Amino acid sequence: MSKQNHNFLFNAIAPVYGLFYKKQQKRYREVIRSVADEWNRNGYKSILDVGCGTGALCSVLNENGLSVTGVDPAENMLAIASRQPENKNIRFLQANALEQLPFADKSFDLSIASYVAHGLQKSERMKLYSEMRRVTRSKVIIYDYNQNRSLLTSFVEWLEHGDYFGFIKNPKSEMENCAIELEKCFSDVTVVDVDNRAAWYVCTPRS
Repeated sequence: MSKQNHNFLFNAIAPVYGLFYKKQQKRYREVIRSVADEWNRNGYKSILDVGCGTGALCSVLNENGLSVTGVDPAENMLAIASRQPENKNIRFLQANALEQLPFADKSFDLSIASYVAHGLQKSERMKLYSEMRRVTRSKVIIYDYNQNRSLLTSFVEWLEHGDYFGFIKNPKSEMENCAIELEKCFSDVTVVDVDNRAAWYVCTPRS
């Protein structure tokens, strides 16, 4: 799918995503609660949410005391995110991680992309990983599917024409082998399963 068609699709379905905002918030709260103490212990202050959609994850990150910036290429997604009253202190920008993000190197303590990677082709994922690595000081978190498949998920992802099946073959190895001009993106990748079919791939950017 071309970038133009991809953006058209997500602008068109933004109202549907908006209907699930509260449900997404609830699920994100459950996951974030389990790691909040570690974040506080390490003194993380700022985070970039790449592909933030309607802002549900941004809102939960903000609840946990982080300074949050959300970026997404779909302006209709960002419009919904900005209208949520709890998101008034969050900065939302229209930007695409497959291009250069409008931030200086090492601008954020953390960056996270939730269910973005599996929808991209492998070459696009490499751009995503490398650009997140560029703007992040401490940890890049790819929140996405693990290798435990379900029939329903497989069917839905087949309909969406992403690269779900390519992504789940060995996502940890893919991230470990991401390289920019022969220099690896990450010095370490740790996998933390957050439910039966999803994981956090916690990547340490190479300095």
